[in-house]
Amino acid sequence: MSRRWIITAVIFMIVNAVLFGIGVTAVLSIPSLANDASTLIWVVVAMSFLLALPIAYLLAPRLRARYQRIEEARRHAREKDELRTSPRTSTMPH
Repeated sequence: MSRRWIITAVIFMIVNAVLFGIGVTAVLSIPSLANDASTLIWVVVAMSFLLALPIAYLLAPRLRARYQRIEEARRHAREKDELRTSPRTSTMPH
């Protein structure tokens, strides 16, 4: 399983919860929709489930890119620190 799918699986639940919360809030706070809340909440459940996977799949590379940028900065700092503290290897006279 690729890392993108692993990240997608992890954030799928979060995206699903957010979409469900937005949908239920809209259904219950709009008076014309609140009358049919018993059926519309099931629609919100289904729609949040269906929409969460593609949204999570699109968000996954962005989360990984942030991690890669942080790791690249750490690697660059380590290399810079190693160059600064390493003994001179040059044999040329000064």
